[in-house]
Amino acid sequence: MIYQLHHPSRRSKRTLLRLLFLAIALYLALDTLLLTRSVPPPQRDPAPSSPSNHGRIFIASIHWYNERILRSHWNKAVVDLVKHLGPDNVYISLIGSKSVDNTIGALQELDFQLAQLHVPRSFMMENITHEDQISRTPSPSEPGWIQTSRGKKELRRIPYLASVRNRVMQEMDRALADGLGRFDKVLWLNDVVFTTQDVLTLLSTNAGEYASTCSFDFSKPPLYYDTFALRDISGAKTLTQTWPYFLSSTSQHALRLNDPIPVQSCWNGMVAMDATPFYNNTPLRFRGIPDGLAELHLEGSECCLVHADNPLSASKGVFLNPNVRVGYNADAYTTVNAPSGWISSRERFRGIWKLRLVWLLGMPQRIIENVVVAWRLKRWHGQTSVDGLANREVGAHCLINEMQVLVGNDGWKHL
Repeated sequence: MIYQLHHPSRRSKRTLLRLLFLAIALYLALDTLLLTRSVPPPQRDPAPSSPSNHGRIFIASIHWYNERILRSHWNKAVVDLVKHLGPDNVYISLIGSKSVDNTIGALQELDFQLAQLHVPRSFMMENITHEDQISRTPSPSEPGWIQTSRGKKELRRIPYLASVRNRVMQEMDRALADGLGRFDKVLWLNDVVFTTQDVLTLLSTNAGEYASTCSFDFSKPPLYYDTFALRDISGAKTLTQTWPYFLSSTSQHALRLNDPIPVQSCWNGMVAMDATPFYNNTPLRFRGIPDGLAELHLEGSECCLVHADNPLSASKGVFLNPNVRVGYNADAYTTVNAPSGWISSRERFRGIWKLRLVWLLGMPQRIIENVVVAWRLKRWHGQTSVDGLANREVGAHCLINEMQVLVGNDGWKHL
């Protein structure tokens, strides 16, 4: 008996193709529905009308070349915040450096206003520019300087910033020694447009239980700004600067629900931290990666490394609050806090598909970058530190393939 092999007819093929296209169309329709459906309303603290119950707050900041935003928004926002929290519940510590504008003059005006309110504070004004810092000759063993590809020894940006932040934080110990008591939270403020309601909402993140919590920051919406410090809960950099940003499904899911987003690191314009680690016997401090590791063309933000070093990060968590959005200018702030909503249905749909494409098409580049960073870190781990111990870096997720040094005119440069 002879059997004949029957091939599918053209009609059967067309039917299969139609079913396939129908399945794809149904998937896309369902996907679009899920992406564009209404999301829970923003979880904001009500407009401040009653005394704060957020404990005592140590407010910290550093400034240079910020005169415009200080005079237009920042100074007033700080005064409004202090009035709500109460002068007895705050201490303000900041450093203002000499800039090509009149940043110091703007801060002196704020100092005068706070004096009228009897606010305890430390305003450190410095007549030193980046040019002054980089033009001096360091001692042979001075940390924070590195031999660069330009054939000279240059001052690294991150250790410099870390040292400035640590000087601001030292005033918390001085306040304790002066009998002003301990603080419950540390609030770091960048040169951003913000309101008292923004700060109260940030402080209320996760019912006040966190190691750290950050706002979202914007300079040119819809792009978020601080890519250097932000890492999702898996430790990965964001895939895109537009919504929904994250590689981690856990971080992305919380964002979609307007819930506090678990991350490994953030800063993003405004950050509140549990103050406890800053009072430890070995107090939490800001730092850069060791010079020996930086010489391998790696860098990590001091604002990321501080979360890696924070003993509370693992137990209490680090969160990004999508309901608190600040701007580096008034237009940016208004755009991301529009009454009509932050992200439209169209932007949500477009954003998620952009992220999916970046995830797929950018995979080779991400793998190469991760391998390069891991190889350089492994090479450094194989070396012995100056104290004879094995090298160790707990903030590996903070590392990127860059070298950053200070340059004149209050700037910095990638090398």
